[in-house]
Amino acid sequence: MRTREIKAKYEDPLDLIWIHAASRCGMRVVRDAEVFAAWDGVDTLRIGRPETLDPDDSLAQMIFHEMCHALVAGPTAFDQPDWGLEFGQPDHEVHEHACLRLQAALATEFHLREFLAATTDYRKYYDELPTDPLTDDDTDPAVELAKLAFARAKSGPWARWINEALQKTQAISAIVADAANSESLWSKTQANGIQSPFTGANSN
Repeated sequence: MRTREIKAKYEDPLDLIWIHAASRCGMRVVRDAEVFAAWDGVDTLRIGRPETLDPDDSLAQMIFHEMCHALVAGPTAFDQPDWGLEFGQPDHEVHEHACLRLQAALATEFHLREFLAATTDYRKYYDELPTDPLTDDDTDPAVELAKLAFARAKSGPWARWINEALQKTQAISAIVADAANSESLWSKTQANGIQSPFTGANSN
C-alpha cells in the first residue's frame, strides 16, 4: 500500500517537447484510444494511445506528421476537421505524399529522417524518397505542394516552434543513441552521424 504523497509524475521528454510545440501552434493534444490521429478543426488534436499504436510510433512523430499535414493544407484548412482531407478522395493521396516529403525534408536537416519517419502504409513511399525530398519531379504532383509547405515551415508563424522541437529532439537523440540497442528506434539516429556530447568522455 502506498503511504507517501505523490507530488509529480514522470513524462517522456519528447512528449513534453512536441506537446509544447503543438500548443504554441494552437493545438491541444489529447490521447484517445478511439482514433489514430484526428484534428477537430478547432483546437484539439487527438492521437491514439500507446497501446493502440505500432511499436515504432511515438507521440513526437505523430504530432510532427499532423503539423506537416496542416502546413501542406495551408492556413485556410486549420479550421476544417482533419485539415479538410477525406480519406478516399482523389486529392487525399497527393496531400499525403506531400506531407511525407515535407516531413522527410524537415527531419533530414536534423539527422532525424528515420527516427521521425512515417509509420503508416505510406512508409514505402517515404523510404523511397530521394535524398532531397523536394527535388523537382514532373511525375509527382506532391512535390510542388511540399515545396510550398516547406516555405511555410521555414518562415510562417509555426517556424520557430517546429525548428525548436526538432533541435531539442536532435539534442536528446544524440545523448540517448549511444545507450540504445539495435532494436530501439533511438538507435536509428546513430547511423545519421549524430555525435553524443559524451562521446570520448572518460567512462571511469
